[in-house]
Amino acid sequence: MAVHIRLARAGTKKTPFYRIVVADQRSPRGGRFIERLGTYDPRRTEIRLDVPRVRHWISNGAQPTHTVALLLKHPALAQAAAPADAAK
Repeated sequence: MAVHIRLARAGTKKTPFYRIVVADQRSPRGGRFIERLGTYDPRRTEIRLDVPRVRHWISNGAQPTHTVALLLKHPALAQAAAPADAAK
């Protein structure tokens, strides 16, 4: 079973809102998922993410989609993901 970290669309017409989820690649975009890892609001450019769970899934072989990979490289997340000891 191939597992992907991808976006699941929520929100209404012309007001997109996405959940960042771990899902089987065969399930539909807004359909069944294994675990919800966070949210992405493109209108506010706001990303909320459970970074330890993302690391867990990637270490277990989950493949992020291209869009999610770009979101994971976002500077705000890089600061939040840095360990507290590295900031000293």
